[in-house]
Amino acid sequence: MVEPDRIRDPELLRAYDALLTEDEREKRDRFRFEKDQHSCLVTRALVRTMLSRYENIAPKDWRFVTNDHGRPEIAEPEIARSLKFNLSHTNGLIACIVAREREIGVDVEDRERSGKLLDVAHRFFSPTEVAALRKLPEEEQLDRFFLYWTLKESYIKARGMGLAIPLSHFSFNIGLFDNAISIAFDPRLEDDPSSWQFTALSYSRRHAVAASFRCKAGEEVRLVMRDVVPLR
Repeated sequence: MVEPDRIRDPELLRAYDALLTEDEREKRDRFRFEKDQHSCLVTRALVRTMLSRYENIAPKDWRFVTNDHGRPEIAEPEIARSLKFNLSHTNGLIACIVAREREIGVDVEDRERSGKLLDVAHRFFSPTEVAALRKLPEEEQLDRFFLYWTLKESYIKARGMGLAIPLSHFSFNIGLFDNAISIAFDPRLEDDPSSWQFTALSYSRRHAVAASFRCKAGEEVRLVMRDVVPLR
């Protein structure tokens, strides 16, 4: 996890810029606002330095491609393609998740960007999730909405298909007493609930974070969360 607003050291930002390819610099510079350019720069530095924790490869030597649905993946070095990663960013927070030979996805959301939550839920959530949301006291609906949203986003990102998977075609259930997270799929998705593990992270009151992992039945995946400053 990185809070980009806290990274303002000019020398450090120049070091981040030196890691980027020309294409990445052009992408950053296409953002209109400085805060978005800054977030893009920190994001690129984060993914490069995080991957270099797993392989003996310099941060500047990574090269990336995107799949047909826009998910970034490792192109080079070829020997490191077993590493999988996923990125998410929102106001004030960037997340990067890394694993080896495993489908993974992460989503972060800013709770302060709330609006007509039930209207959004009716549009995107499954009927089961909408019903569960409506049953909650009003003061609990915000947390549950963002829990559902981040879980659903993290799952479709792990699948690498984005919104090609309708959000209403799968449904999360949150255990009443233990908050255990489980998933049910529409048969059209042809996926197995026992092959997934989900985690909701308590990062801050402002930010909701969730992650999804493909796993073997009965396997327990351990997630380690760290706050980092790239190159520090």
